[in-house]
Amino acid sequence: MQASILIVSKNRKDELEKTLLILEKLVDFSIHEILVFLDGCTDNSFVLKEKFNWVKWEISKKSIGASKARNVLYPKALGKFLIGLDDDAHPINKDFILKTIKIFHKYPNVGVIAFQEIKGLLNKEDEINFGKIADEEYFTNEFIGCGFAIRKDVYNVTNGFPKWIDIYGEESCVAIEVLSKGYDILYSNQIKVNHRVNKEARKNIGHNYFRFGKQLKNTTYYYMVYHKFPLVKIIRLYWHNFRKYAVNDWKYFTVYFRTALETVIGLSTILKYRRPIEKRIIKKSRSLQNLKF
Repeated sequence: MQASILIVSKNRKDELEKTLLILEKLVDFSIHEILVFLDGCTDNSFVLKEKFNWVKWEISKKSIGASKARNVLYPKALGKFLIGLDDDAHPINKDFILKTIKIFHKYPNVGVIAFQEIKGLLNKEDEINFGKIADEEYFTNEFIGCGFAIRKDVYNVTNGFPKWIDIYGEESCVAIEVLSKGYDILYSNQIKVNHRVNKEARKNIGHNYFRFGKQLKNTTYYYMVYHKFPLVKIIRLYWHNFRKYAVNDWKYFTVYFRTALETVIGLSTILKYRRPIEKRIIKKSRSLQNLKF
């Protein structure tokens, strides 16, 4: 297998179906494969298994979280190149796999390619216009889960997506480990992914509060696992979020302190995964250009 496309989905049957219908027209299944992990879905997503019988399905009746699901799914891939997509994201480029492979061949030391994320609901005209944008590439310190590619041999020398995160922040863990192994992360807008997210709708249902709590806890754990002296970073993290969010919004305030308590309770478990990264790698990561969101 040349490439494996991997998707984790939870209770987004319609979005997953749309993504698979698009991919079905773009992927040559004689040399590529698609794997999908259904993470404790309660919306009958499993019925898609019959409609898309060319997909390699993994189904968990109990939700284990996106990061753990990826940790289970990615080792099962047979491709030399692993392409990660969200269930509500699809490539705009018809030749996205070919472009991915060409970039990896062009840059032998690149372990991860971060695709360009284009948010919103695009029509055909929008997609054509985005295709006219001049090529842009730069080395970076991060990638996002809705659209990226990683060499399988590089993924295998890392610890993979962490079991100690459920959702939000798992990509940062893989990214720092890729850098620590001497590989680069390249952003390239040659491969464009339409992330069909409705930001206002998510905000209205409280998704921002949910993400805030998860990211606060997982960033704390990230520092605990990868930084030799994490205390100062953690204090700054909590002070920043207290001033910016907690003091200005009652809901953020309650999420902030609930998350702080949950984080303290979970510290004993997180310390088992503690593997500090060399200071020079942390410095290198900071010196690289951040992704443009």
